[in-house]
Amino acid sequence: MKLVLCQLYPEHLSIYADRGNVQVIRRRLEWRGIELEERPLRIGEELDPEAADLYLIGGGQDRDQFLVAEDLLRHREAMHRAVAGGAAVLAVCGGYQLAGHRYLAQDGGEMPGIGLLDLETLAGTTRMIGDVVCECDLGDGAGARTLVGFENHAGKTLLGPGSQPLARVIAGHGNDGSSGFEGARSGSVLGTYVHGPLLPKNPWLADWLIQRALERRHDDVELAPLDDRVELAAADAAAARR
Repeated sequence: MKLVLCQLYPEHLSIYADRGNVQVIRRRLEWRGIELEERPLRIGEELDPEAADLYLIGGGQDRDQFLVAEDLLRHREAMHRAVAGGAAVLAVCGGYQLAGHRYLAQDGGEMPGIGLLDLETLAGTTRMIGDVVCECDLGDGAGARTLVGFENHAGKTLLGPGSQPLARVIAGHGNDGSSGFEGARSGSVLGTYVHGPLLPKNPWLADWLIQRALERRHDDVELAPLDDRVELAAADAAAARR
């Protein structure tokens, strides 16, 4: 069994240790004897919608987001085809904004997104930064679980009817500092402002993504349980800081 992972623009969209998400996916597959093949996408390259099972889009500074936005727009149709074909997507912070319809800057400028999530982001004047604790239920029968991490954004993200919130904020700012929602979800596409990186402290979410990605090519995937005591202790420590 093999999982193919595509990290989009790793040189530009990977701040606040977003590369750690790739490392977590790699290690949790390795512990289970599952092969990982990485196929990063860089500016100017072509995206094959049949190639990857899991796409990771990290965060970046505004200048890096604008730099990759035009190139990413070339892959809009391919990304939608990939998702329709069963691929999973995790989009974090700047990648979360690019996964929506558009980002509106304070000067009126507009950065187009690729519309994997029904949302838009407005540039704000106040930075929302710090540890964040949320309650997340992905509808997989496991019930609500605690999602923890770190947020640092000024954009205010507003969800449309085509996306549901990823989580409910217990402590922190979330999407806009007022709605009580964090992130967005549509099928196997997840968007979030949670950095830190996200997956080391939330191993259950890493496994959710892994399972969805593997199910693209394999039936009846059942992941062997892992000893996550260290990871969960780190999550508890992060939650306690709030």
